[in-house]
Amino acid sequence: ISMISDAVGSELISKIVGYKITKGDFAPETPNLPMRIAILGEANTANQATLSTAAKEVKSAQEAGQLYGYGSPIYAIMRILRSNYGANVGGIPTIVYPQAAAGGATAKVMNITPSGVATASGVHTVIVAGRTGLEGGSYDISIEIGDTTDDITAKIYAAVNNVLGAPVTVADTSYEAVFTTKWKGKTAQDLTLSVDTGKSALGITYVVSTTTAGTGTPSISAALNLFGNEWNTIVINPYGLESAIVSSLQQFNGIPDPTNPTGRFRGIVMKPFIALTGSVAEDISSTTDAMGSEVTIAICPAPLSAGFPFEAAANVAALVARIAQDSPHLDVSGQSYPDMPTPTSIGAMADYANRDAIVKKGCSTVDLVAGKYKIQDLVTTYHPAGETPPQFRYVRNLLLDFNVRYGYYLLEQTNVVDHVIANDADIVSASKVIKPKQWKQILFNYFESLVNRGLVVEASFSQTSLQVGLSTTNPDRLETSFRYKRSGIARIASTTAEAGFNFGTLNQ
Repeated sequence: ISMISDAVGSELISKIVGYKITKGDFAPETPNLPMRIAILGEANTANQATLSTAAKEVKSAQEAGQLYGYGSPIYAIMRILRSNYGANVGGIPTIVYPQAAAGGATAKVMNITPSGVATASGVHTVIVAGRTGLEGGSYDISIEIGDTTDDITAKIYAAVNNVLGAPVTVADTSYEAVFTTKWKGKTAQDLTLSVDTGKSALGITYVVSTTTAGTGTPSISAALNLFGNEWNTIVINPYGLESAIVSSLQQFNGIPDPTNPTGRFRGIVMKPFIALTGSVAEDISSTTDAMGSEVTIAICPAPLSAGFPFEAAANVAALVARIAQDSPHLDVSGQSYPDMPTPTSIGAMADYANRDAIVKKGCSTVDLVAGKYKIQDLVTTYHPAGETPPQFRYVRNLLLDFNVRYGYYLLEQTNVVDHVIANDADIVSASKVIKPKQWKQILFNYFESLVNRGLVVEASFSQTSLQVGLSTTNPDRLETSFRYKRSGIARIASTTAEAGFNFGTLNQ
């Protein structure tokens, strides 16, 4: 039998006492797949000169601000993932893969032009990207009776520039306030501005205009290549459905084809991800409808929001990563976005029939409940014609598949890899030996644990399907095949109740 302790080598005979500490792992035999969030995005213009595009684990919004610029897309995403008012993703690693601004990219420039003389005192609020302020800082401006355009633009300048995390800087020309996004790129084009005059305009009118559009999208190919052997399970894509970005993500991630898997779904890699992609469009399903064979992109909708689309992706990441980490058998449906500018109406998506049509075209859906976006369906774009139901439609199902693979991988590393393959009938006392029947028994127990964890159903189905054997052509190859049935989620409850009347009976 193998030694109970090898702190002292078995070849030594002279008197000695030995003791050593090893690294122990007393977690459950098949723990949940650890989530790992990869964040793509541009740094601020002011940070471009010293920008490192190396992958870096960032643990706070403050650190993101220092490295990539306060107000940058990366900062805005991290501010939601790791809020100062509660770390939404907790200990889940957040890895930033920054991009330098594209050549020739431009920032978005907008103007607010006030006119008139204040007839009374009061408070007006500049709304920047759907927000009245950030992290306790306010975009309020205190109007005093008699204030002129010059006074008001100066107050706008001071109010907005005083908020460190604002996505813009403001210049004051005496007759207008000029807002410029802190970064350059097409992602800046989603900036919105308005002024809330509250109960009274106070004799002041405001005109909001755009003078320069945000343009330019960097390549993400270099960032994706940095993934290497790390399993980033969730990618936050801040570039929306920009065709070059979508193409890069889909090609790199690949598809789980049964005969020819590609990209990160290849058997020798098998570390795929879900690319959460925000949208503030009322309905973007006409675009996702054309992506029915792909499993990479999952739209995070915030219909008609004045916020940035990448903020919607960050909101969904904060929700789905935590659930997938702790309770992968559950779905994110019914969860509300924690921090997203929300309109009073979400347009077409408020109607169930529209949501049903939208989700069938490969687009996620939300409803507006208690003033917040509430997730109804979180899906990938996958919906090939004729496949009912689509195998990889729901993000939850893909994450479930990832978990099955991860648990299997742990067992394989512990019990199979670099072990000697013995015949079932052999009696072997050496260490690190695996027999096909032993491996089958380990997997029988694994299937039962998957059922116990709510990930799959009918362990006996998987056990019956299991095949384990030594290759007929390669003595160093142990082959395994099995099937499993994913557990379902009660997304639809359909009940029929029959009602009638209570009639009396005639006296005889």
